[in-house]
Amino acid sequence: MADDLALGDISLLMAGLGAMLAFLVGAACTAMLVNWGRRRSLRSEYAFPLLLEAALLVTFSVMGGSLDRPQWFFISLITLLLCFTMGLQNAIITKISNAEIRTTHVTGIVTDIGIELGKLFYWNRSTSQPDGPMVLADRKKLKLLSSLIVMFFFRGSAGRVGLSIRRISVLPAASRHAAGTGRRPYGSRPARSALSQFAVNAGECDTIIRKG
Repeated sequence: MADDLALGDISLLMAGLGAMLAFLVGAACTAMLVNWGRRRSLRSEYAFPLLLEAALLVTFSVMGGSLDRPQWFFISLITLLLCFTMGLQNAIITKISNAEIRTTHVTGIVTDIGIELGKLFYWNRSTSQPDGPMVLADRKKLKLLSSLIVMFFFRGSAGRVGLSIRRISVLPAASRHAAGTGRRPYGSRPARSALSQFAVNAGECDTIIRKG
């Protein structure tokens, strides 16, 4: 947006601003739904945002046919829908992981992987400070983040293929979202599986936005 502003391209500037606001509103929507569930001590506090995301993915699969006949209105609407969905998803994972993971921000995940690798290969032996604190990598976190990156790119490729076959690849993801609702603490096996699935879907949404 800064580049568009500098070049005086107001139409692209407004398009970028609209996409950012849609992402922002999606994240705010998740916060409202999750906190609503927490205040009422619901067992499945993440169920409502997950069901909403599943419904949005189904909506996109229905609207995706309009991409065969590009029109400004439908392309803009689909872009806003996907940005809202990505904001919704990103906020869900941020809350589940206590702000440690953001599935739609690959640069952040790569940065965290780099930090953990730096710890992993750090030479702890020191003659000047032999009793200093040990630098140890969080191997579980490193494994999780690496799997998220792999699945992000895997689903990104699958999403691109899905665009050529009537955009039906979103439906299985939506069904898994609907079936996977529940309250799962970060670090548990179900939660790690959910994080991986979110990365899969984020990769697909990212590919669709770039293609659109």
